[in-house]
Order: sequence, then structure tokens, then C-alpha cells
Amino acid sequence: MTETVKGKLSLVAKILQFGGVENIFQKLFSVTEGEKLLKASQCYLSTTAGPIVGLLFISTHKIAFCSQKPIKFSSPNGELIRVRYKVVIPVNKIKSANQSENIKKPSQKYIEIVTVDNFDFWFMGFTNYKKAFKSLQQAIS
Repeated sequence: MTETVKGKLSLVAKILQFGGVENIFQKLFSVTEGEKLLKASQCYLSTTAGPIVGLLFISTHKIAFCSQKPIKFSSPNGELIRVRYKVVIPVNKIKSANQSENIKKPSQKYIEIVTVDNFDFWFMGFTNYKKAFKSLQQAIS
């Protein structure tokens, strides 16, 4: 069984365990009154250390990503710490959302989110790229 298949099965089990993606979203991120989850997609966040697999949540108030597995790193005192990698971008801080694809492999599609302070976040490997981008456009419009 490939790592991708194992990862997807693990994700499905976690979604079932927590009673759906809405419950996972509420457990991982503070949700404000009136906020609605528009879409949740498994994807990868590109980082300088390499891509991180996780869930991208697109809501009416924020774009939020959480790694599927904890990331290991060393604390200042040398201890090995495991934490989930999280990114939260309020929709009112998003300057643009752009579509991109690999010129050599057009099937590899990316979504770039640029914030008003010019940070950019790259997401890739969506199971349904078109729906994810459409939901993102809906959230920031």
C-alpha cells in the first residue's frame, strides 16, 4: 500500500472519529459566530523544508491549514517537540489568490495566496483543485 493511500485512509478515519470535517475545523481553530466552513480539502502546503500534507479549510472568515501529522523540531533547550503545523490567514488580509500549474506537467496545479503584507503561501496536490479554488474565490470576494 502506498504512503498516499495510507495517508488518505488515515485522514478518512480521523474525519469519522471526530464526526466530520466541520467538527475537526472547530476543534483545531477558533471559530467565530456566523462563520461557515465552505470547503475542506486535503492538500500540501509548500514550505522551505518541503511539502507538508494536511487539510486546508476555507471558511467565510479565514483560510486555515493544519498538518495531518505533527512536525518534529528541537526546542531552544534541545528537547524534541512534536506539534501540528498550522497556518491561519484571515480573508480580509488576503490580497490575491492565483492559479498556477507546472509547465512541464500541467496536471500539477497550485494555488498561491498572497497576503496584504506580501507573504505568499503555496498549496498543491488537491483532490479537487477546481472546487477548492472556487471556494477560495467565494471566501475572499
